[in-house]
Amino acid sequence: MDYDAILQGKYPAKRHAQRVVEYIRSKVGNASGVLYLESRMTKLLEDNDEPEPFRQRRYFYYLTGCPLADSFVLHDMDSSKTTLFIPPVNPESVIWSGLPMSAEEALEKFDVDEVKYTTAVNAELATAASQKSQPTVFAIQDQVSEHVSFKPFDSKDFSLLKQAIEACRVVKDEYELAMLAKANAISSKAHRAAMEKARHAKNERDLEAVFLSTSITAGARNQAYHGIFASGRAAATLHYVHNDAPLAGKQNLLVDAAAEWDCYAADITRTFPLSGKFTTESRAIYDIVLRMQLESIAALKEDVLWDDVHLLAHKIAIDGLLALGILKGDKDEILANRTSVAFFPHGLGHYLGMDVHDVGGNANYSDPDPMFRYLRVRGRLPAGSVVTVEPGIYFCRFIIEPYLKDPKHAQYIDAAVLEKYWDVGGVRIEDDVVVTKNGAENLTTAIKDPDEMERIISSS
Repeated sequence: MDYDAILQGKYPAKRHAQRVVEYIRSKVGNASGVLYLESRMTKLLEDNDEPEPFRQRRYFYYLTGCPLADSFVLHDMDSSKTTLFIPPVNPESVIWSGLPMSAEEALEKFDVDEVKYTTAVNAELATAASQKSQPTVFAIQDQVSEHVSFKPFDSKDFSLLKQAIEACRVVKDEYELAMLAKANAISSKAHRAAMEKARHAKNERDLEAVFLSTSITAGARNQAYHGIFASGRAAATLHYVHNDAPLAGKQNLLVDAAAEWDCYAADITRTFPLSGKFTTESRAIYDIVLRMQLESIAALKEDVLWDDVHLLAHKIAIDGLLALGILKGDKDEILANRTSVAFFPHGLGHYLGMDVHDVGGNANYSDPDPMFRYLRVRGRLPAGSVVTVEPGIYFCRFIIEPYLKDPKHAQYIDAAVLEKYWDVGGVRIEDDVVVTKNGAENLTTAIKDPDEMERIISSS
């Protein structure tokens, strides 16, 4: 994909708005009215005169492509006209922050029909309402400023717009896929940079710094999430946050980190040997996880049931752990008893887009089946959706030891063989994949071939 060429155009905000209108009308008939959304507002840090770090509201961005704070958007459902409202010039702030974007500049940059200043929003709402019979304003609960008035509208709906945007965001268009590909390209470069420095690093934070520096240099100032740089046994902690442990004496480093590009997130995990050479045990586990991932990706296509792909990954994990002697007994019984959950406790992946754990997944965290309880996606995958595929095998005492004490599971685990694997910590491999009609397209280019990783690390 030539993502840079695609990104020369405008973010397709009006196309998104039309999709949202179609969704709303599929639920409530020929609705007439306006869609109204607000960006995040500037807020000062407590006990400080600096603003909080800004993160644009994703619902607003989906209908505007606009990263500005303190802004509003109005989309007329009948005329398909989109009006963006941006902050006017505040002379008091110009001396400190420079001139803000003008209405003329915003109209040129964003896929909207008109740009006005925020002082005009109430007048525009009143005009829009007066031009319709029984108009409805669709907005999001608790995302409407106190000074904004919906009084001219006969009806107000504060639930359907959020639902509509979340449903529409699942299927990505070409521009969105280009944004995700760009985020992946930068993040993959940063993963390689971390591998290249691994053999000489002293602390987890050394490699986090390399990753952040590479991302920022490439133009991605924001990370998609707080990165995980977990060495040794810490790699068995799924959302490890410390990133400050020494690396001496550790076998592997698990790096779950990625940048975002204009509000669109990558999400990539790699696990590699700090010395440049996998131990026998680490390589054995890595090969199982790599097979889990490759076969899961190969199973993807339009309308596939995500539960089935997750189940496939567990079956491959069971086969691999049986071959190593960590598990023992009948593989069908192991699966039926869910013993493999001790080693692979999380879901296979999740939707990806403007949020790392993107909307629309319909998770069911009350599912009584422990194998499926933590799946962030349930149901069939549409073409154009983007999912992470991130199987893992972990050796976490806190999770595994209760299984060893439970006769239901203990009969299938060889504790003596297991002893050799605690220092592996955990192995996870994660790519970002577009579901297509007949298969899948992998957006992630970060090296995951174990021999190539060893070569990069050893030669650096």
